[in-house]
Amino acid sequence: MSTAEPHRTGSLTNSGTHVGIQGGTRPDTVGRRLFQRIDAGLAATVVTVLTLLAAWWLASHLHWVPMVLLPAPETVAGKLVQLATEGFDDATLGQHLLASLSRIAVAFVLALVTAIPAGLIIATNRIARGVLDPVIEFYRPIPPLAYLPLMVIWFGIGELSKVLLIYLTIFAPLTIATASGARRVAKSRLLAAASLGATRFKLLRYVVLPSALPDILTGLRIALGAGWSTLVAAELIAATRGLGFMVYSASRFLVTDVVIAGILVIGAIALILELGLRWLQRKLTPWHADD
Repeated sequence: MSTAEPHRTGSLTNSGTHVGIQGGTRPDTVGRRLFQRIDAGLAATVVTVLTLLAAWWLASHLHWVPMVLLPAPETVAGKLVQLATEGFDDATLGQHLLASLSRIAVAFVLALVTAIPAGLIIATNRIARGVLDPVIEFYRPIPPLAYLPLMVIWFGIGELSKVLLIYLTIFAPLTIATASGARRVAKSRLLAAASLGATRFKLLRYVVLPSALPDILTGLRIALGAGWSTLVAAELIAATRGLGFMVYSASRFLVTDVVIAGILVIGAIALILELGLRWLQRKLTPWHADD
């Protein structure tokens, strides 16, 4: 006598897990696990931040470090409010921040419209690779501040030298990431699209570029972080306004609370940019984004 096969839909496994139509866990179970992971990560972040703030507060109030070298957290918070309202060195915090963001924005847009096409061309054209690859690989390992004096000599201490320096910093890693992603496109996909009548431009637009998008976004995160660091460093040397200039100007007069406040703002902006790019990566490439 044959035994009837158990009904698969909504059945329970030996471990008690509710199985769906295709044998997967229920959506509410997946959502609960994801929420628990996010909740645990958020809790760890909050604990870390509070621990650092507590250590800072104790170090300053118990005089483990002289107050002139490490002001208390509330002192720095009050200085941030003062910087936003009264300013420092003939400019408010908002004006310094706007100067820095405008420089990084211009360089970022220029890098986007040139580095991504350059990476695609390098990946698909041997002559272009022979021309561009040696130049990029030559200057990429050189610290940007090493050729900043040359930029100042050539273009002065105005905006052009700083924007060009940031542009070069972003251009190299973004080009390399784009070329790397474009080279990994499966040949079967290219042949299938070509057999359907796709032109070379359509292959790049609808096959190569979408396939390389995860690598492009990862390279963009790396490049933007490097560009932001280079911007702040460049403002230490050749600027009259900006977050880096504000920190450097305050350090010359040992105004430590302004230095720390500026560092906190610089770090916060970098974190916001990184989180924004992570969000964009999850939206555009949900199959490849980080957890």
